[in-house]
Amino acid sequence: MDQVVDLNVGGVFYTTAASTLVQAQPSLLADRFSGRLDPLPKDSKGRYFIDRDGVLFRYVLDFLRDGKLSLPESFREKERLRLEAAYYRLDGLTERLREQRPGYITVGYRGTFAFGRDGLSDVNFRKIPRILICGRVQLCRDVFGDSLNESRDPDHGDTDRYTARWVFTILYLFFLKHTSIEQAFDMLQEQGFYMAGSCGSGTAGGTSAAELKPGVDSEECRWNHYNEFVFVRDS
Repeated sequence: MDQVVDLNVGGVFYTTAASTLVQAQPSLLADRFSGRLDPLPKDSKGRYFIDRDGVLFRYVLDFLRDGKLSLPESFREKERLRLEAAYYRLDGLTERLREQRPGYITVGYRGTFAFGRDGLSDVNFRKIPRILICGRVQLCRDVFGDSLNESRDPDHGDTDRYTARWVFTILYLFFLKHTSIEQAFDMLQEQGFYMAGSCGSGTAGGTSAAELKPGVDSEECRWNHYNEFVFVRDS
């Protein structure tokens, strides 16, 4: 049975499992609670005492529990949290904090609206064939992970470049493997980005039936539009 451990971190109390504290190996907490180092002192209530920032320890504990870093949108103490991660010798947390550098990502898509017979909308009312992603390559990878399609990129090794660029008359753009704009927004928000601006063009065009190619729906063509959204993550 897993042992329950009571902690007093700088006057803030926590209760967790011993297996959580030894999760990250090697680390200071793992060494303390596995017996490789002398045990921590205890306070008057028998709680193990750590003379560090008790408020920031919640993020340390969250990282030990699931290996992920989830910070509030308005979090402004990353440098202090880096110091805490260094003290506890949590290399994984230190790396995650280093990865979250400031930057910009632009999300764009060209879409239209689909209509059924007699003006009734189809199930997929909004039609988005592809969502484009522009920004620094490593930043885009950090945010979108495996959902980022970069198979047409000829320079996989250089991570400090930008996504949208011309190479021998070919424009290379990254795009997502899915077409849910809301899912893309959620992924950006989870990584600390916020929307700084947007723009759009098109809609309600006056294209005549004579100008359309064979097989093209005139109603869908009428509602063609292009939107861009600029997201920012501060330092």
